[in-house]
Amino acid sequence: MAVTGVSLNKSTASLTVGGDDETLVATVAPADATDKSVSWSSDDTDVATVSSAGVVHAVGAGTATITVTTTDGGKTDTCEVTVSA
Repeated sequence: MAVTGVSLNKSTASLTVGGDDETLVATVAPADATDKSVSWSSDDTDVATVSSAGVVHAVGAGTATITVTTTDGGKTDTCEVTVSA
C-alpha cells in the first residue's frame, strides 16, 4: 500500500536548554503501508536538532520547526518547538 499521510503525536513542544529531550512519534498512514520509513529535519539547528529516531534536543533559545517526511510519497507533518534558556 502507498503512504497516504503522516502525523506526529504533538504539534507543539516546549524544551529548556540543558533539560530533557522530547521524543516525537510519527504515525504513517495507512497502517499497512509498504514503506513506513521517514526522515526528520529541523529548520533551525541553532535552536533544536532532531535525530533519525525523532528525538528533539534543545540547543539554544528560540523557535524551530521539526518536520517529518515519509520516504514514500513525501508526506509531511510538523511540530513547532519552543526552546527557553
